[in-house]
Amino acid sequence: MRVWDIHPKHLCRKHLLAEHRELHGLWNILTKHKAKGGYSRHPETLRWVGKQKALYIRHESLVKEFTHRGYQHHSPLDKRGAVGSGSQREFINSAKEQKQILRNKPCECLLHDK
Repeated sequence: MRVWDIHPKHLCRKHLLAEHRELHGLWNILTKHKAKGGYSRHPETLRWVGKQKALYIRHESLVKEFTHRGYQHHSPLDKRGAVGSGSQREFINSAKEQKQILRNKPCECLLHDK
């Protein structure tokens, strides 16, 4: 489970779509209290507790990137659940570390990042 903290334009198709799927799962855990096993205690989940507004904003940035790439989006989040802090300043890995993680993956993430 991961919600990246770098601009979605740096993500390859695989990671962009995976993050979107994970974000929806996380949203359901946080707003509908639908814990899936240990996911309610996962570090990625815990860092978003009380920051649903920031998670909503991240989702909207993913959707914007979808549109930019010509993808269709049919799964909006319920904005009423966007409560709490509108910013995320708690990181599991820094943005620099996240970029290195992506560079080490066999994909096209960060292809245009210089």
